[in-house]
Order: sequence, then C-alpha cells, then structure tokens
Amino acid sequence: MNAFQEITRTQLALRNGQDKPEVWVAYKGNVFDVSSSRLWREGKHYEHWAGQDLTDELIDAPHTDEVFSKFKVIGKLI
Repeated sequence: MNAFQEITRTQLALRNGQDKPEVWVAYKGNVFDVSSSRLWREGKHYEHWAGQDLTDELIDAPHTDEVFSKFKVIGKLI
C-alpha cells in the first residue's frame, strides 16, 4: 500500500468526478479520496469542485476541517 504517494496538481485535477471515476480533493497538503461521499457526487459540493486544493476555500464553509477525518488520505500534494 502506497498511502502517501506524491500527487501532482495535474493528477489531482483529473480526479474531478468527470474525467475519471475517482473524486479527490486536497486540503493542507493532503489529498483525500471523497469518492464515497454522496455530497461529492459528480465532483461538485455546493460551490466547490473536486480535483482542486480546497485549503483557501474552507474559510467560507459551514463546517471545520474535522470533516476531512471521514476520508482516507491517499497522498501528498506536490
């Protein structure tokens, strides 16, 4: 198991719920697989899109970063 593979922004962008079946988001340098979340179906969660680094966007969210504890870290964003 390669739990902390290095993931580029290009690789992340392809996991947007449209181009590949995986749905990934990054937060504070970690990449999370959110494919199992009904809230990320088709790669969109309210005004946020998968395949991106959401670190700066969490400020506007109605929840804390604790929400990421529900998902598996699959790599580090490089």
